[in-house]
Amino acid sequence: CKRIDKVIVLCPGDWVDYTKNIFEGTDITVISGGSTRNETLMKAISHIEKTDGLSDDTYLVTHDAVRPFVTEKIICDNIDAMLEFGATGTVIPAVDTIFESEKGTVIDSIPDRNKLYQAQTPQCFGALKLRELYNSLSDEEKDVLTDGCKIYLLKGYPVHLVEGHVSNIKITYPHDLIVAEAILQT
Repeated sequence: CKRIDKVIVLCPGDWVDYTKNIFEGTDITVISGGSTRNETLMKAISHIEKTDGLSDDTYLVTHDAVRPFVTEKIICDNIDAMLEFGATGTVIPAVDTIFESEKGTVIDSIPDRNKLYQAQTPQCFGALKLRELYNSLSDEEKDVLTDGCKIYLLKGYPVHLVEGHVSNIKITYPHDLIVAEAILQT
């Protein structure tokens, strides 16, 4: 995507050398991530601040390496929406009925599927705003974070939904590799 100025891959410290070898000969920077997703985002912001400086025009397009089929359109749609609204999260509508269970043994509620979305990446944020909001969180709030969008929500800021695609799969289980191979064949 031509709208991306710099690609930084953050990975566990033990994997930095291996990952650098993969990207040898490219402009991709590889650095050690944090112990959580959001600590990793903060490390990315610190790296950018040290190497390029931060301004109100510094934006993060965060993406999971386990989602190799993101499209340029999804990336650009996120950037456009972030520039207009301030923060974005990629989603697809939930197609399955979702059960909510407090104890994991009985159904407590069934939320309205028409209001539910499955999160994907990328997510986009202004780097300075993301860091400011993250640093204002209590330890208890940090403990419940699952992604960057939740930082904004905890502090009362909206996150704009951007339409993803079902092919933007997350490779988590061995079965997902079979699906990924099938996508590559098409």
